[in-house]
Amino acid sequence: MDRKTVSYKDAGVDTEAGQRFVQAISQSVKSTHNNRVLGPSAGFSALYDASFLKDYEEPVLVSATDGVGTKLVLAQLFDRHESVGIDLVAMCANDLLVGGATAHFFLDYIATGKLNQQRMAAIVESIAEGCRRANCALVGGETAEHPGVMKPEEYDLAGFVVGAVEKSRIVDGSKIQPGDVILGLPSSGIHSNGLSLIRRLYMPDGKLPGDEEVQSFLRDQILLKPTIIYEPLIRPILSYPIHGMVHVTGGGFYENVPRILSPDLAAQLKPWKLPSPFNRIQQDSGLPLKEMHSTFNCGYGYLIVVPGNQSEALLAELQKLWQSLPFDPMTDEKPAALGKIVQRQGDKSVIFLDE
Repeated sequence: MDRKTVSYKDAGVDTEAGQRFVQAISQSVKSTHNNRVLGPSAGFSALYDASFLKDYEEPVLVSATDGVGTKLVLAQLFDRHESVGIDLVAMCANDLLVGGATAHFFLDYIATGKLNQQRMAAIVESIAEGCRRANCALVGGETAEHPGVMKPEEYDLAGFVVGAVEKSRIVDGSKIQPGDVILGLPSSGIHSNGLSLIRRLYMPDGKLPGDEEVQSFLRDQILLKPTIIYEPLIRPILSYPIHGMVHVTGGGFYENVPRILSPDLAAQLKPWKLPSPFNRIQQDSGLPLKEMHSTFNCGYGYLIVVPGNQSEALLAELQKLWQSLPFDPMTDEKPAALGKIVQRQGDKSVIFLDE
């Protein structure tokens, strides 16, 4: 059998293009750094000065990892990638926040069929923007080409964040009691959950719909409204006696709220008018309200449980912080009191009074 030389590039992996890409994104990455980032080691790891931990009596490191899910399908179909990196950081950093921790550094992993430098640079810049919003450093990452496994235009994202919290300040729901008030922070839209239902509803054949108005709705109201990063709202209020926090993600209220409740407690939530895009999704899908609440955040992406006698002061503080957010939350909604904690009666740990 005749043999011919086959290079790595022939096989679909261009290492030289990879090096050019690393150089192209270097300024975006460095824009997130602080004086704790010591730079790369001699190998492929990142170095971060942990001497800040001496300021803690009992420091606890906290980590979280997540992805963006099938929202990336929309990004690839529309060829719009400038917000999905914010989604990636948000999904990780918001999960970290619920325990009372603050993020310190973030790493990303990008897998793609073929390295498109312009597309990947837009993604990394949006990851860097997410890190700036989350007040953490983007210290490293990996971009891997998977020829023959993924189509050239396909990619997937994963993120990993590390933060810290004082052991005595961990927020785990153990202090929640009847009479506590549930405060809600608005979402920008569906964030990064429920996309499989959205695609089934508006794209049953897996392609963008022919109707331009529906295309605009999917692009502008679903894809390009990134998940809100709640760090600028939560970090300033961590001195309050917060009893519990919830990042309303996959599974909506019915899956996420019970995680912080003991078996004898329930969350009682009062009705609110579904904001855009949820009102349209419900109208177009015919989903009952209970199904909406178990799939989407329905307008509130983050919940805070506080003692009843602290709720008015904290809500006023949150509304003030909301007005001074360093980025556009892309919603007209405001922080609000959504309900209260009650003694559980029966088998329901989440009770919507309008269902």
